[in-house]
Amino acid sequence: MTAEANDLVDAALHKAVSEVGLDVEYVRSRGNTMWARGRDGSEIPVTDFMGGYGSLIFGHNSPEIVAHAQWLLGRDIPVHAQVSLRPEANEVAVELNRIIHREFDTDESYFAIFANSGAEAVEVAVKHAELDRVVRLGELRASIDERLESALAAVDSGNATVATSVYAALGLSGPSSLTAVIARVRELNESRLAKPPCLITMEGGFHGKLLGSIQLTHNAQFRGPFTALAAQPRFVPFNEPDALRPVFEAERTTAFDLEVSGGVIGVVEREVPVFCALLAEPVQGEGGIVPLKADFAKELQALGAEFSCPIVVDEVQSGVGRSGAFFASSLVDLRGDYYVLAKSLGGGLAKMSVSLVRESRYRPDFELVHSSTFAKDGFSTGIALKVLELLEAGDGAAYRAAAERGARLVEALGAVRDEYGDVINDVRGVGLLIGLEFGDLSASGSEVVRTTQPVGLFGFLASGFLLHEHAIRIMPTGSAPNTLRLEPSIGLTDDEIDRLAAGLRHLCSLLRAGDDQRLTAFLGARRF
Repeated sequence: MTAEANDLVDAALHKAVSEVGLDVEYVRSRGNTMWARGRDGSEIPVTDFMGGYGSLIFGHNSPEIVAHAQWLLGRDIPVHAQVSLRPEANEVAVELNRIIHREFDTDESYFAIFANSGAEAVEVAVKHAELDRVVRLGELRASIDERLESALAAVDSGNATVATSVYAALGLSGPSSLTAVIARVRELNESRLAKPPCLITMEGGFHGKLLGSIQLTHNAQFRGPFTALAAQPRFVPFNEPDALRPVFEAERTTAFDLEVSGGVIGVVEREVPVFCALLAEPVQGEGGIVPLKADFAKELQALGAEFSCPIVVDEVQSGVGRSGAFFASSLVDLRGDYYVLAKSLGGGLAKMSVSLVRESRYRPDFELVHSSTFAKDGFSTGIALKVLELLEAGDGAAYRAAAERGARLVEALGAVRDEYGDVINDVRGVGLLIGLEFGDLSASGSEVVRTTQPVGLFGFLASGFLLHEHAIRIMPTGSAPNTLRLEPSIGLTDDEIDRLAAGLRHLCSLLRAGDDQRLTAFLGARRF
């Protein structure tokens, strides 16, 4: 391929990753192994700990899923059959509901809205939540108007009088006609009922990079250029329960209403449905692999119910078995009004996602105002059915494997941390979603480290070293580049874990010694 052709796609990205040796071409993949094209034309096996950013719970090109894909295509399955019955999609929804009922001990149904990516599914959930809010707002407007008319009719018929407390409550200087009172109610309510929707999301959170989802992503580098294009959320500290209520209290809004009781018209305040949604990840992925704590989940649940704010649980990266359960949120008893799934649901072959909407909040009219050409096609939903079958087989053997393999990996990484506590700050995660965080190396004897860590490039340099020196593919998280992210498949072997640990020990020994020459030698002697 010519240099000119390479420049037509991701040219800036390729230039940046080439500086740390990550501009590698992969030609084959299977399980946790990818084969890189060597400079001599050979194929060099590389152990992949990135796992497609969490998309490969069964590894690259799982034989069972590949065979099923070939079977689907071989029977000429209708991929494009829009505006028709889609039984495969319904089967996926039924199976997901069965899992929800088991993991959250509920019998309430969730409706499925299919999409093509995690970011799109997040936007679907928020879009539906906003439709629900707008409908509830319209119902409130209508009910207030109805009661205002009832109050007027009661006074006109001589069956009611206005309580003197009404005038002060509405800021009127003294007794006025009911017509003036009603005009004042409508004047005060105008701005309150027109208040923009409140979206609440987490500091450190990541929900995608589309127009709406990027506003919900905390990283200012990703979000900053586009803040003028969509509603701005309230960001709250993650895992700090005491920080939540003040945000809700500050945003809550009431509207004035009149109520006739015992022949007296009084003023009451009604809660305005100003809260569109609250979004949270059970494990913050791009934010540094930070699990959501049980006490924070409990407070989220309580405040969501108190303020009628729907909770969108973003399981794009943590869901579909990676945590040791299908839903990572089930491990901390966080029940969502919406669940968002993607990545591994497509088995590493299909691009698909789904938003699940709690029956008590579902608005059937959403189906008339939202659609997608490629969503819920026969191929992707057929693949998802196979993924769910494999996950549930053997009474959930895949979930147990994710938990056991994750524990074994954390144990091995923890041993490296114990040996190099001056280099590695923390090892954390859930199941096979694990982060290894480097400490503050500003006092390191390595000039390379001292210059790359403050600008967020050290994690990429470490990844380049592990790739070229130990044939290990790994990458830092997007919003916490000091943390390496590990998301291998459930087929992870002890040998693969041990080779990662050996590579990390080698890296840490050079960092401790401040040996820049050996730390960067791979840049001048690349195999691929």
